[in-house]
Amino acid sequence: FLALGVAMAVLGTIAIGSACIMTVTVTVVWLFGFLMLASGIATIVSSFSAGRWSGTLIHLLLGVLYTLVGFMIIDTPLESAIQLTLIIAIFLMVAGVFRIVFALSERFAGWGWVLLNGVVTLLAGVMIYKGWPSTGLWVIGLFVGIDLIFNGWAWIALSLALRKAGEPQAIVA
Repeated sequence: FLALGVAMAVLGTIAIGSACIMTVTVTVVWLFGFLMLASGIATIVSSFSAGRWSGTLIHLLLGVLYTLVGFMIIDTPLESAIQLTLIIAIFLMVAGVFRIVFALSERFAGWGWVLLNGVVTLLAGVMIYKGWPSTGLWVIGLFVGIDLIFNGWAWIALSLALRKAGEPQAIVA
């Protein structure tokens, strides 16, 4: 776990490096295109193998849609990254507003943290939108890099906790 955590943290740091962040963005979007393509093919195949015909047409159409979108993303990953970044910006702005409204209207225990989360989320969305389309070249790579770093440190913390749990404990009388 320790080696995995260190490797993920290092890869995340490399991913955030200015020289390769656009490459990470394009690569992640390209892989996403292949996942969409595979999902589309699987959905098309499963639409015929369900055993009954109710819903076959809708599953078939969804499979075709996934397949076509997958091909489009694979064919133009840079342009797709730019469009996906716009969708991310809109999502962050809407989610931020929802969190702010919820925190202010409900005033539950710890509502201030949800309010702060909403403000930060809204500001992140606005900053990404204001810089769009150029933010489309690096935002997804930055998010993947940050995710790798945080997951890496989580694995490091887990491995250290497991190591400590495995040590013999002193008996206090």
